[in-house]
Amino acid sequence: MNTKYFFLLPLTTIIMASCGGTKDSKAAKEKELQQLKAEKAKYLEETNKKIAALETELGTSDSARVKDVVITPVETSSFEHYIDVQGSVDARENVNVSARVPGVITAINVREGQSVSKGQVLAQVDDQVLRANIAEIHTQLDLANTLFQKQQNLWNQKIGSELQYLNAKTNKEALERKLTTMQDQLAQTRIISPISGTVDAVIAKLGDNASPGLPAFRVVNASNLKVTANVAEAYAPLVKTGGPVIINFPDLKREVRTNIGFASRTIDPLSRTINVEVPLKPATDLRPNMAAQLRIIDYSAANAIVIPVGVIQYSAGKPYVIVAATQGGKTVAQRRNIELGRTYNDKAEVKAGLQQGDKIVTTGFQGLNDNDLIKS
Repeated sequence: MNTKYFFLLPLTTIIMASCGGTKDSKAAKEKELQQLKAEKAKYLEETNKKIAALETELGTSDSARVKDVVITPVETSSFEHYIDVQGSVDARENVNVSARVPGVITAINVREGQSVSKGQVLAQVDDQVLRANIAEIHTQLDLANTLFQKQQNLWNQKIGSELQYLNAKTNKEALERKLTTMQDQLAQTRIISPISGTVDAVIAKLGDNASPGLPAFRVVNASNLKVTANVAEAYAPLVKTGGPVIINFPDLKREVRTNIGFASRTIDPLSRTINVEVPLKPATDLRPNMAAQLRIIDYSAANAIVIPVGVIQYSAGKPYVIVAATQGGKTVAQRRNIELGRTYNDKAEVKAGLQQGDKIVTTGFQGLNDNDLIKS
């Protein structure tokens, strides 16, 4: 016999009897009411037991439907968006030194790794002919000085002609100018360092023919370094002199947070990029041409709601996440529509839809629907 009808028949009979007994006392009615409540409670208890037994047998009980998930509380944190650019370390003073006059190199005075000062002689170009010419001019100048002195003495005594005095004076001054020129040419036979720094490379060899414009040495001032990079034209409005930047040196496994020292105002017509320079503090482990990765900060928020990009789902093109909520003492899944801000790598800024303290499902959210039972 169906349990439902088993309960309804006696219940209907009792209700009819109670309606018919309008002359019974109030106490009898109260006693009858208590009996009805007791029978109802007993019936509900037996029914719930049968339902639970059937659900367990069929695998449809609440405990069987609960899904295991990982729940993470929402917290505020700083959020930054970056423009990623590949750059390299360069020295502000990194020069190739060449001879100023052609000739055979007769001496090399430095070696790689040696510190040099500005104006120090690095090598010598053959100056034998120049020195011989200078010696000859010295001899001629000595004679010219002697003749000039004599003509000057005679001229002072009003002896001799003015023309003789002027010829002697002009000859002497011409030889002096010629000597000065020859001495300047002699100085140019020395290959000198234009900066203070370290000899990074000795390219020339003893006996080589030096030539202007042909590098003979490379001198680097490693205490004055910078990072240079080219930024695409599309990001030019977002990159400014003085803007914050994070430099990562992958070979050193080190990051430096600093500011852009210079951002070009013109766009290169060939590469369609702007040049960016970031000054560096002196460091013994930094080398010119070392790889550097720049993260130029073009957006930042101090107290932002930040969530993993991987937990965001979309419905009809609109983003949402699954949050954990409490209903009737149980934890259930709820879909929460959100408004996204900027994203960078695996992090996303949420502008609206979530607040601090909310709990989002970060693992096991796939396939969850509203009001699905969950546990963490």
